[in-house]
Amino acid sequence: MTGTTFDALPLLPLGTALGVGLLVGAVRERRHPDRTTSAGLRTHALAALCGAVSLWLGLAVFVVVVALAGLFAAMSYRLSHAEDPGLTGEITLVLTTLLGGLAVGLPALAGGLGVVVAALVYLKAPLHRLARERVSEAEVRDGLVLLASALVVLPLVPDRSMGPFEVFNPAMLWRLVVLVMAISALGHVALRLVGNRWGLAVAGFFAGYVSSTAAVAGFGQRVRETPGLRSPAVGAAMLANLASLSLFVPILLAVSPALLPQVAWELLAGGAVLLAGGLLGLRADGQGEPPPTAQSRMFRFRHALVFAVVITGVLFVSAALNAWLGPRGAMAGATVAALAEVHAAAVSVARLSAAGSFDTEQARWAIVLLLAASSLAKSGVAFASGGLGYGLRVAAGLVAMVAAVAAVAWLA
Repeated sequence: MTGTTFDALPLLPLGTALGVGLLVGAVRERRHPDRTTSAGLRTHALAALCGAVSLWLGLAVFVVVVALAGLFAAMSYRLSHAEDPGLTGEITLVLTTLLGGLAVGLPALAGGLGVVVAALVYLKAPLHRLARERVSEAEVRDGLVLLASALVVLPLVPDRSMGPFEVFNPAMLWRLVVLVMAISALGHVALRLVGNRWGLAVAGFFAGYVSSTAAVAGFGQRVRETPGLRSPAVGAAMLANLASLSLFVPILLAVSPALLPQVAWELLAGGAVLLAGGLLGLRADGQGEPPPTAQSRMFRFRHALVFAVVITGVLFVSAALNAWLGPRGAMAGATVAALAEVHAAAVSVARLSAAGSFDTEQARWAIVLLLAASSLAKSGVAFASGGLGYGLRVAAGLVAMVAAVAAVAWLA
């Protein structure tokens, strides 16, 4: 930027820098109206403009300006630390200067980050309450595990096929693991926010993202303990299977994006049946259920690892059957695997479809077979865990779902 004319400094970066400074400064001034040492509206606006103009003049000038902003912030801290030992005001002043410089090259990003900074400053009390009172140690630990898995481990995992049959892709498998953990954590948060009235429905739906089979078994045990909960438990089981079915969408997008439009109507038909069954079953509100607790786990990392191991095994088995027996052998292997883990089998079918081993018709009916095998296994679990009444209702809903998917596949 050095050596350009003064006319080259555009108005958009200057306006963005000024807007960011005014926004952050206004929030700071409203948060501390009685403090004379805290940087307010004018100081932050000037700091942002200094950042923009100094970066336009040159990188060396910008570095000096940021250093001066840090020095002034340190001097302000020396005057005010006895009253408020926090560093939020000082850090905000330096960050506002940096955002002013960022506005020169990326005004949209600088504006968005300015809004985020202003929100963080304004929401001081709610954020402190959330961190100190609402979030438990178990939730913090699980959140750190999830963030480390997504932001630290995932970028380091090799994104290439390797091993026998060239079907093992570590990055693809880890993305699926992170997806399961993230959606399960989202379900935990939703359950705590929603409360008791819809707690059983929300718990069922989000439990399906982790293991719909385990959800069916868990609600069956509740029915044995409290027979009056049979109707909402069946509805929750249907919603768990709806969540499980919805995971086909990100799985197909991650492994075989071209296959998703080919089976979209089948998935929609099955989802509509499960949704209807869930709404019919949830006529009772489940207010007698115990409230959600902050000490419960957001997800089970071991379950996610087992999920990855099962997917790896199914990929190898399906590829081997495909190499030895052709597409029919791979379809048989995936169908058998669906008795234990339908998503692992879906990954296998999507992988074979992406490799050209399955055409559209074969892939469509392979998914029908996967859902049928999975429904058979879950129906058996429902009978074993919740008794005849619960098992019949769960089995009826799952059979109706498979029939709807098969009917759409037949008409396609």
